[in-house]
Amino acid sequence: MSDNWSAIAMAFVALFFVGGIVSFLKQGLKKGAVLLTALAALATTAAVLWW
Repeated sequence: MSDNWSAIAMAFVALFFVGGIVSFLKQGLKKGAVLLTALAALATTAAVLWW
């Protein structure tokens, strides 16, 4: 396991956003899902760059 906890935290944040995307899509909130998709992409990018 990595000693870089920031990268691990960002990966979990990205997974949290993915869960939000699924929830928003089930509720029919497409604009919110698009926003969460962008945030999940940013969190994933941050996790990869910190790793």
